Amino acid sequence: MEVVSPDDRETVEGLKGAFVTQVVDSDQMSVQHPRMDRPLRAPDHSHEQEEVGYLIEGSLTIHVDDEEHPVKAGEVFRIPGGETHSIENSGDGSTVYILVFVPPRPRPPAYVEK
Repeated sequence: MEVVSPDDRETVEGLKGAFVTQVVDSDQMSVQHPRMDRPLRAPDHSHEQEEVGYLIEGSLTIHVDDEEHPVKAGEVFRIPGGETHSIENSGDGSTVYILVFVPPRPRPPAYVEK
């Protein structure tokens, strides 16, 4: 059993105003705690891992192909592995969310671009 606080882990600023903390690393999955402090859109990307997110605060738009999928606080989203996508803070304030990757995704900043 392990209890972890994001405050006890290193936080990386991958894009100006976007921060990510790798909270959990295991052989089976990884958990990240991202925060976007301003409206911005991450670059389109894909990865082998399935991605499941839970939006705690704010609003996001998930872009997949030419489709936009709005997500509001309290909702969960799932992006299959290999699917090209981007995540956008589509609100006026900050967004805070949790991402779970299966299999595990590398720790920041290995994949984060500035």
